[in-house]
Amino acid sequence: MANISGETIFQIILHGGNGKSFAMEAIFLAKQGDVAGAEEKLQEAEAALLEAHHVQTALIQEEIQGNENTVSLLMVHAQDHLMTAMTVKDLAREFVDLYKVIKH
Repeated sequence: MANISGETIFQIILHGGNGKSFAMEAIFLAKQGDVAGAEEKLQEAEAALLEAHHVQTALIQEEIQGNENTVSLLMVHAQDHLMTAMTVKDLAREFVDLYKVIKH
């Protein structure tokens, strides 16, 4: 079994965190009435989460090919961080849509 590099794990954490931050900014902008800005932030959130997903997918593909990795607490944290960020992004989409209705 091999260890997943800290750099790889931190890429998931970094991109996941950026995605979550962009999603929260989208909610704030929508609340202020800036729907266009909110939509832009949601696109940035999608792009950041896609980057994290690419790293995650590469790790999954390695495991499918028989290259098992040791799962560390840091990797568990990264996965939790990513899944939480994806949930926040999904909820941000709903909030932005609601603010569109409320503000217009």
